[in-house]
Amino acid sequence: MLRLFYVIFISLPFVLYYIHKAHYITKHREKYSEEQCYRIARRCIRIMMINGRIRTEAYGTELLPEEGGYVMYSNHQGKYDTLGIMISHSKPCTIVMDATRSKMPIADPFINLVNGSRLDKTDMKKQVNTIMKIAEEVKNGRRYIVFPEGGYDHNRNDLQEFMPGAFKCATKYGAPIVPVAIIDSYKVFGINSLRKVKTQVHFLKPILFEEYQHMNTQEIAQMVKERIAAVISRQLKARNAG
Repeated sequence: MLRLFYVIFISLPFVLYYIHKAHYITKHREKYSEEQCYRIARRCIRIMMINGRIRTEAYGTELLPEEGGYVMYSNHQGKYDTLGIMISHSKPCTIVMDATRSKMPIADPFINLVNGSRLDKTDMKKQVNTIMKIAEEVKNGRRYIVFPEGGYDHNRNDLQEFMPGAFKCATKYGAPIVPVAIIDSYKVFGINSLRKVKTQVHFLKPILFEEYQHMNTQEIAQMVKERIAAVISRQLKARNAG
């Protein structure tokens, strides 16, 4: 958490400016396109990365679908995960986040800025409604980031079970599923150090409807988990061998 507090402290004028900007945009959404909001969000991320001595390397961006909506399913390691994916993803995308965590001081205006969705884990009916809302938005061309593991405490570069229900956001209307493997993202805010840190974001080959149409969500979850795990394992072995 040391880096997080440090970045907020030295970036305080920018933080206050962008929080105010996000609030203004939320109240005047009709004046701003999704592209404009996303550019502002990525500008915030870049400032944080520069001040926090963070570098993220992106791989597989050429594999991302050119048109239409899709859902990116990533492993989860910490507070930097969404930011690392967004800075690596040039086209506008957004996030579904736990409703309780989304109300934190900086997370709240950021979620509003990118017009994300909040998932209330205490109310099953609201969860279903949120998933159906996300599926409809994806059908209409939006791109979402979903973390099917749910929490991230102590995950590091290890994977937890992927929740099958999370995949209904994509399967409802047969949207492409893009597995995303993140590596060392936990180091950004999970280690008490201000040393330079490097993370990786790997966009994997999209899984199209034709490939998963005869699978249930449990099978899809396992398939996505295995593909992400294979990339992480391969990268860590290559690093250790070097």
